Amino acid sequence: MSDLRGVPEDFESLRRERKVVFTNGCFDIIHPGHVRLLKEAAALGDILVVGINSDDSVRRLKGPGRPVQDEKSRAEVLKALSAVDAVVIFDEDTPLEIIKKIKPDVLVKGAQYGEGEIVGEESVVETVRIPMLKGYSTTAVIERIRACVRGD
Repeated sequence: MSDLRGVPEDFESLRRERKVVFTNGCFDIIHPGHVRLLKEAAALGDILVVGINSDDSVRRLKGPGRPVQDEKSRAEVLKALSAVDAVVIFDEDTPLEIIKKIKPDVLVKGAQYGEGEIVGEESVVETVRIPMLKGYSTTAVIERIRACVRGD
């Protein structure tokens, strides 16, 4: 079950005064595409909360070889980025329960998602799709690493 342990204690009072933006993902290996999405998401409001799938959730979604980094490591890397104000880990396959708890003003996802494909968009005032940085995905990065190891 998800909780808000990664969110500041005064979040509820901050939420009343500031615009909250939420995005989510596995964020297994942070790459320039992630950094661009997070920077652009942060620019849409005052507080950026990032939800990350727990290790069990990533395995269910991506398969037994993932995640490459455990949830604590992924959260630590994200927290170190200046664009990110808080990181929450969720065990479910989708962030819907976290979105309902946080009640963000803006929900951000990559532009590859069409109308009705973003979990939680019916629960927020605004949904923003940010174009993906061409050539960057965690799966592609992992495949390039594997090719290097194989000597391809």
